[in-house]
Amino acid sequence: MSSEMRPQAPRVLTTRKLVLRSRVRQSDDTAETDLAEREQEGRASYTASLITQGKHRFYTLSMPSDMLAQTCMVEPRNEDPELGFQRSLDRKRAEDIANYIDNGPGTIPSSIVLSAQEDAGLQYVRPNRTLSFNKHPRSFLILDGQHRVYGFRLATSKLRVPVIIYNGLSRTEECRIFIDINTKQRPVPNELLLDIKRLADNETNVDALFRNVFDLFEKEPSSPLYGLLSASERRKDKISRVTFNAAMKTIYDSFSGTEPSYIFEVLGSYIHACVAGLRANSDEAKITNPTLFRALILLFPTIAERVSDRHSGEFSVANFNEVTEPFFSRVKKGDLSKPGASLHSLHDTFRKALHSGFTIGRVRNA
Repeated sequence: MSSEMRPQAPRVLTTRKLVLRSRVRQSDDTAETDLAEREQEGRASYTASLITQGKHRFYTLSMPSDMLAQTCMVEPRNEDPELGFQRSLDRKRAEDIANYIDNGPGTIPSSIVLSAQEDAGLQYVRPNRTLSFNKHPRSFLILDGQHRVYGFRLATSKLRVPVIIYNGLSRTEECRIFIDINTKQRPVPNELLLDIKRLADNETNVDALFRNVFDLFEKEPSSPLYGLLSASERRKDKISRVTFNAAMKTIYDSFSGTEPSYIFEVLGSYIHACVAGLRANSDEAKITNPTLFRALILLFPTIAERVSDRHSGEFSVANFNEVTEPFFSRVKKGDLSKPGASLHSLHDTFRKALHSGFTIGRVRNA
């Protein structure tokens, strides 16, 4: 063999070693994955990371939803007044989650928070980052996500779920973490959720109708509610989208099949008349009170029917005023200035005031 070829042999050998080492690493990785996903009889193991936050340490991992359903429990306060601290399970809510998993997008990215109990026999192997536990129905106490886990149990589909597991907590510490989770986090306002439904392509036809009508009342300078509406949040002295939609639902049948512009025209005339009646009683600003606003809207079909009978479907502000002026003159001032919180009670008061001045008379011949 010539001296020129001698240096090439180590290079070939080195390349072979690299290939072999790569194969060994791949084999090790596969073995680690197999170990992490292994479910022996009576025990389950998953890859997990150990994280320290403040005074506590916990494990983060992902688990199959059916495994969570098999190994998690809750302790409602009403069933265990001494040690229980959770609310009762709502089957309807869990069924909705199960239906979402089976028939909807089925993505639930938020973590289930658990506290390992003695029955779990929790063990963590640091070199392999493997967390193992007993497949026991009381292995874990749910600190957050009880309805999701209940939904997993009812669902026919299975999915992978992010999980956080605390270990070694006392009941006092479990209770404190439960309180922190449920008080420190603020839910997204319903007003914002309604406002972005269209962006999520999640609107029904009714949702779209209400949104368009709300937008007209919010943006048109001729609107009786111009400057008095709040689309994406609840604000003092403003009518929120949630309140507006709730009011619209009660009269939706009156406008079935009509365009948003026509609803704005007719309902706008009625609300103009209501604002005038409130102004006559020095309570114009009360139109933004949720209970008062919804009670007045609930009265709309009855008043609109009278206007239609008298004026052959001409729903002008003046024609509405013919009915609303006597009505507001008969309503007690206290019912307008302090409407209270009961919608049905206030509507009943308004309905009686509307009908109290109505008479049927016959003109006598001279």
